[in-house]
Amino acid sequence: MRELVVGPFKSLVRVSAQVRKELIQVRRRPAAFFSLVLGPFLIMAVFGLGYTGVRRPLETVIVIPNQLALPHDAAYYQDLVGPALMIMDVTDDPSPPRAALADQQLDLVVIAPPDTTESFQSGRQAEILVEINAVDPVNAAYAEFIAQVLSQRINEEVIQRAVEEGQSYAVSNPGGVREIPPAVVAKPTVVRVVNVAPSQPTVVAFAAPAALALMLQHMAVTLTALSFVRERMSGSLELFKISPVTSLELVLAKYIGLGLVSAIIAVISAVLLVGVLGVPLLGDPWLVAGVIALLVLSSLGIGLIISVISDSERQAVQLALLLLLASVFFSGFVLPVSEFSEGVQVGAHVLPVTHGIRLLQDLMLRGGTTAWWQLAALGGLALAFFILTVVLLRRTLRSA
Repeated sequence: MRELVVGPFKSLVRVSAQVRKELIQVRRRPAAFFSLVLGPFLIMAVFGLGYTGVRRPLETVIVIPNQLALPHDAAYYQDLVGPALMIMDVTDDPSPPRAALADQQLDLVVIAPPDTTESFQSGRQAEILVEINAVDPVNAAYAEFIAQVLSQRINEEVIQRAVEEGQSYAVSNPGGVREIPPAVVAKPTVVRVVNVAPSQPTVVAFAAPAALALMLQHMAVTLTALSFVRERMSGSLELFKISPVTSLELVLAKYIGLGLVSAIIAVISAVLLVGVLGVPLLGDPWLVAGVIALLVLSSLGIGLIISVISDSERQAVQLALLLLLASVFFSGFVLPVSEFSEGVQVGAHVLPVTHGIRLLQDLMLRGGTTAWWQLAALGGLALAFFILTVVLLRRTLRSA
């Protein structure tokens, strides 16, 4: 009987002791507690304040042949189409805007048919050609939707002009108006959208390079985030202080060892994406490998920085997860970076994955990129994180 009473009481005491130990550890490391509580809140606050929710207007050039009696004033068409498009110019030569579209300097090129009014009066629909250059299926669908809206506005304008200019035609040939089919009267123009992008991937194929970049960054950060924390807890840092090894040599060893592991995983992942999922690889494979290498190196640097500044494994894991959360929100993985305020965009470009997503999508799906500055930025981040890791580790060893 006594054992039935004392046994549960002793078990309760042991459980209480363990609970007290955990609470004491949290109290001794308030930074880990506040990072767990305030970290997600700050990320959500920045997201809420920095996300504009406004899609960037599609930069558009309208091509109107000289023989078509329509205005050539960009402001006139801007009022006609509304804020979804930004009319950059109105020209009669389609070659320059098509070249700009191929260089990703434009989003849309709208080419009006030369015989719009004549086609209407003769009972035929005129075809408006809209060219886009989009590998993102969502952006391509949005551009097609805007093109249809543009067609409706143009139809209204064509009907009005045709009625005004065709009054004398109707008087001289009363049967002519009755010969126009009702479908043409209701919709004088139709839109044909042509996507000139090198590839038109599915949603899965388009998202695959972005997922690869995010996975590689998180993998590299996770591999390194606990390295120096465990050596601090095991007492190895004190041994490093009196040993002839330098902080630069320690960091290099971490980079080389964990970099080889990351490289093997990256190669296997890339081969599976291309070979199994069928993701296009239109660019130079060596250039793609270089982007992946810079992405992994910069991510290793972030992980080592987390490892140096963390005082426990718990805090290192928390910081790594906060970095993953920020990368999902601000890197362009879910929402375009351009839809955030300028201040948030600057912070987003400090994340290696932001540059990795843009470069991998361009190189794999387009065969090239116009954002070469992001390749230089990725290399600069890798170098800066490496230097910062060496400096922080040297200071840590001195304090040890």
